[in-house]
Amino acid sequence: MLAKELVAASTEPMILSLLSRGESYGYALIQEVKQLSGDKIEWTDGMLYPVLHRMEREGWIESRWGQAENGRKRKYYALKKDGKKALKEQREQWTTVTGVLKQLWREEYV
Repeated sequence: MLAKELVAASTEPMILSLLSRGESYGYALIQEVKQLSGDKIEWTDGMLYPVLHRMEREGWIESRWGQAENGRKRKYYALKKDGKKALKEQREQWTTVTGVLKQLWREEYV
């Protein structure tokens, strides 16, 4: 498992990236991150939904109620224009950080 601080810091860019592929709902986001991380990142409802609500207040995402295949109501989230801008900015920041770490962790430095 990853440190909770790293998981928290990476949550917004992950959500924005996932929603850039198309709308989704909370449980699907949780499962997709779990699968993409090889079970190393496990979001909980209690962690995810406050972030989604904050991002909605920021104007980065929007939500709508829809019907799931089983007939139950489900809240779907989609990326807005400001969310695409936020994703671009966060992608640039994370690319810088990962670039520095890759340089520092090359074999000659280990």
